[in-house]
Order: sequence, then C-alpha cells, then structure tokens
Amino acid sequence: MNDLLLGKRVLITGATKGIGRAIAELFAEQQAILYLNGRDELALAALAQRLTAQFAAQVHVVAFDVGDADAVKAGFRSVFALTKRLDVLINNAGVRDDALLAMVSAEQLAHSFATNSFGPFYCSQYAARMMRRNGGGSIVNMASVMALGGYPGQSIYAASKAALLGMTRSLAKELACDGIRVNALAPGFIDTELVADLTPMQRDAHLQQIALGRAGQAKEVAQCALFLSSDHASYITGELLKVDGGMQL
Repeated sequence: MNDLLLGKRVLITGATKGIGRAIAELFAEQQAILYLNGRDELALAALAQRLTAQFAAQVHVVAFDVGDADAVKAGFRSVFALTKRLDVLINNAGVRDDALLAMVSAEQLAHSFATNSFGPFYCSQYAARMMRRNGGGSIVNMASVMALGGYPGQSIYAASKAALLGMTRSLAKELACDGIRVNALAPGFIDTELVADLTPMQRDAHLQQIALGRAGQAKEVAQCALFLSSDHASYITGELLKVDGGMQL
C-alpha cells in the first residue's frame, strides 16, 4: 500500500541528507503533503522538485535552522500560513561533532545541543499547538543508540541525544490528553553522510558490534518512521524503537 499517509501534513527537519532524505522519499511515495526543512534552500528546492516529479507529491520548502529559536518561530509561521493543519513532525535534523573529553569546546557543546536537543524541543512546541487544534498527531524524534551505550569521543553526541529521549517520554505523557503521540527512533550504524568521515578502522569497530553483521540503510529507518507516523501505531506513545541490527543486544 502506498497511501498510509494519504493527505497527511508532515514536516520533516533535516530533510536533504541521509535518513531525512529517505523519509521524505518514502513519505512522498505514501502521498503525504510534505513540508521539508533544512538550512540549504537550494538543496531543499531540488529535492522538492524531484519528489514532485517522481511521486506527484505536494511538497513545500521551509528553510530555517532548528537550533535558532527565532528562526523556528518564523518557520512555523510560514508553515501555518501554508496550512492550518499539521499531522506529523519528524525531528530528524542532527549533527555529530566528535571530540575527546579534554578537547571539547563550549562552542561544540552549544552547537550540538542547539541542533540535537533544543531544536526538536522548539519544533515540538509549535507543532503541538497546530496538532492540538486538529485533534492530535504524531511526533517522531530521531535519537541514536549512542544515547544508550555511548562511544569514546562521542560524549557530546550521546548526551544531546539522551536529552532527546528524556524529552520524548515527558512529552508523551504531557500531550497524550491532546491525542498527540510522541515516540523516538534510535538508529545504529546507518550508511549516511553522518558516518562518512569514519576511518576504516572505526567503521570495522562499529560493524563488529552489530549482530546482523552489516550497516543499516537509511530507508530501513524511514520505514520505521512511517510506521510510527501512521495509524498503524495509533496505540503507541512514549516508546523508543531501536533500528540497529542488534547493536545493543
């Protein structure tokens, strides 16, 4: 079936690369009405044009930096001007800035938490207001298995994604009375631009921890995001779904 999200209004942050792009492609195939977010307006426009041509999808571009509170406010005003309804928010935008503890700077901390933690919080605030007006919706936060197990040199990333998990559970309890479900995905080692800078030794070290013995694909994460966004997950909230090939077994 290619209509699980037929007519649903969906905002996807960080939509131009990796998992975000895979989600946009799959949701366009499912006939969602898409609002694609990122900081590169040209890349967003190119993606929107391709999805429109390939899937006859309705696609809108909303460029803003999720880590900038004022920019998020302005961005959601633009979304509200386009549509008074929002059914799904995918908080996918994220950064990974690796550094050993002794080398972590205040700037790295601020940037990572602004994007990975504060950004989803800002977006969820405005999305929840729109969803509440229309009787409910679904928020899916993109966490990481690093929030569960950690890894040397990834303390900033792990901490910022762990904060996202705490937010997911709290918002699930807070927003349930409004019919808004809040869940999180925790991808493991997924072949995207986010891990392209790893050395062969680092890549092998990750692969050795995976029970299925391979890296995941962005579309495999997108399919889980589709499930949590759709009515098939109508009785699921406050959950974390690991998409890691058994990395955390």
